Amino acid sequence: YPPVPITISGLKLFIISYDLHNQKDYQKLYDELNCLKAKSVLESTWCLILEDNKTAKQIRDHLIRFIGSDDALMVSEVNTWASYNTINTPKDL
Repeated sequence: YPPVPITISGLKLFIISYDLHNQKDYQKLYDELNCLKAKSVLESTWCLILEDNKTAKQIRDHLIRFIGSDDALMVSEVNTWASYNTINTPKDL
């Protein structure tokens, strides 16, 4: 399947991935991702479209408030994407 370019003027696509450890209550993280209108694409990976003045660092700094100090979080800005058998895709945003 060919990659799909992101062509929405004034917006950026971000991919958020995390590893959550020690079985804490992560409902606040999931609620925040839903509030931001992010879509789950894999078990621990979400996609999100925001205004083009947002940065991956800003999103990371915002979301780390909802995870533990032993958890891991990565936010990446992407220009194209391709997927296979995912829960959702950026087209679902």
